[in-house]
Order: sequence, then structure tokens, then C-alpha cells
Amino acid sequence: MHPLLANLPEEQRNKLVARNQPPWLEPMLATPASPQSMTGDWIFEQKFDGERCLVFRSRQRVRLLSRNRKVLNDTYPELVEALETITEGEFIADGEIVAFEGEIQNFSRLQERMQIRDREMARRSEVTVYLYLFDLVYLEGFDLSALDLRTRKNLLKALIPFRDPLRYTGHQEDGLEYYREACRRGLEGIIAKRGSGRYLHRRSTDWLKFKCLTRQEFVIGGYTDPGGSRPGFGALLLGYYDGTTLLYAGKVGIGFSDKTLRDLGARLVRIEQNPSPFADKEKPERGEHFVTPTLVCEIIFTEWTPDGKLRHPKYIGLRDDKVPEEVVRENPRA
Repeated sequence: MHPLLANLPEEQRNKLVARNQPPWLEPMLATPASPQSMTGDWIFEQKFDGERCLVFRSRQRVRLLSRNRKVLNDTYPELVEALETITEGEFIADGEIVAFEGEIQNFSRLQERMQIRDREMARRSEVTVYLYLFDLVYLEGFDLSALDLRTRKNLLKALIPFRDPLRYTGHQEDGLEYYREACRRGLEGIIAKRGSGRYLHRRSTDWLKFKCLTRQEFVIGGYTDPGGSRPGFGALLLGYYDGTTLLYAGKVGIGFSDKTLRDLGARLVRIEQNPSPFADKEKPERGEHFVTPTLVCEIIFTEWTPDGKLRHPKYIGLRDDKVPEEVVRENPRA
């Protein structure tokens, strides 16, 4: 048994489950919620604006996996090398990869790296990335999921000698003030986590996400022709799933660079289809084209209109780490 586990109080050691290191564990996901005053058994962390990453460290190698099991080693080789250099043994840690524009996390900038699948190209990239780790779910032959969150975070901080590009995710105790500070600084929001909670391999109300901005993923179900000298396309047709039904949420026509218009436009042409993917939009309007709903993008917007469309949407970037069928309308609970 690892010394960190051997030194746990007996009550905590009894919660350990002996098992071989699994090749995959479903990550715990947060439930959208409205900001509120929360006291008692809660801690509050920054909500990251990046790509979720599970670290699988064995004695022989390090694997970085996205939340939909994509191997990220060739996209972020410097993170792999850092983990190989300063860590050892067997563990599974949970975290998120981010890039910055100044002092603010910038998902659009990170996307320049997310699209790279070649290790040498990634090394030459000018986008510097960091891996913020916030949970430890396996260590040296034992599943830690039943331990309380505070204990798992203490183990994580003691296990890894954090230095860039690996960073430990600290937490605050005053959630409402931390939320207000995050919004003042232009951050995406915060995550509230039950301090005594287990690591549940599913979405749970033990983790709540409070967003400063209205922002979520949407499925791309079509596009419009570009106007004037604009390359690629004019706007994207967006949707979300209600069960197995894809519902139309409106168009987004801003937030694209010329490179994105050209590159994404070329991808859309290749997946164009005649039938509509939307259950409530059967026919295209003039200049519209439907596509197979395989691409997911992230959008920021002001609010939902009464008829279920997006008001003032802006494109942020593609989300290759999200499965289209998982994209639903997020309604923060009161």
C-alpha cells in the first residue's frame, strides 16, 4: 500500500477498494445550477474553460484521455513529458487542460492546439498549455472513489510535486463571494463540490456549476451560404437533443476567423445531406444547407427567447471532446 494511503485514518482506509488499474473510468460531471449562498459541506473551485483530461499513470507510461476517451498524448506532449518526469507509480487523476490570453483562460486559443494530432507540430505550437488537476481517483492498487473529496484532494496535493505545466486546483470556502469575484475577473464561473462527497462516475448534484455567462455546447445541423467576400459559410444552424430528437435552436453568424470559416466550411461541405436533421425544421430556407449532425461547437449567448431560440449567439469553437447525442439544453436548477 502506498504510504499516503497507509497513513490515512482507519475510517478512510476502510473505504478503499482494491483493484487493478482500469483502462478507463467515467469522469464525474457537474449539474448546471443558479448561483446561490451555500454553507456547510461545500468547497468551491474555479470553473475551467478548457478540455477535460483524465491522467492514467502506470509504471510504464502516461496516457491522457478526453472525457470521450480520445487519446491526447500527441496533442499535448509537454504534459505527458512533465508527468513522466515528476511522477511515478500508478494513479488516475482528473483535471482540465487550459490556455491563456493574458491572465484569462481562452478556449478559442486552446482550440489551436486541440486540432493538432501530430506530436512534433504540437511542440512547435505557440500555444502554451497547462494541466490543472483537481481530483485523484486511483492510487497504487486502490480505487479512491469512496473517499471524501477533501481527502482525495489532500492525497493529490501530496502525491504530485506540482510545477508548470502541472498545476494544483485550490478551492475557496465562501462560494457566493468567489462567484462574484470570478465574474468580475471575466472568468467562466465556479464549481461547487460537496466536501464529503464520493467520486461518482456520472453527472451528479454533488458537483454544481455556476456560470457567469450563458454558454453551452450545440450540435451543428447545417449552414448558410456566405455573403459578399466572406469565405466558407455565413452562419451555422444549431440544435440540441431532447431525448433522441434534435431540436432547432437558431443560427450563429459571428465569432469566426477567416481561417475558421474556410476550414470549418470545407468540413461542412463534406457532410452535407438532403434530409433535415432537425425534428422541428423540416425544410431549409433559401441559402441553407443541412449536414449530418456529427460536429459540436460551443456558443456564448445572452438568453433563450420565448420560442426556444438563442438571442445574440457568438461562436467560441468546436468541441471535439463532446458527443453530439449528449448535447441537451442546459437549464440551471434553482
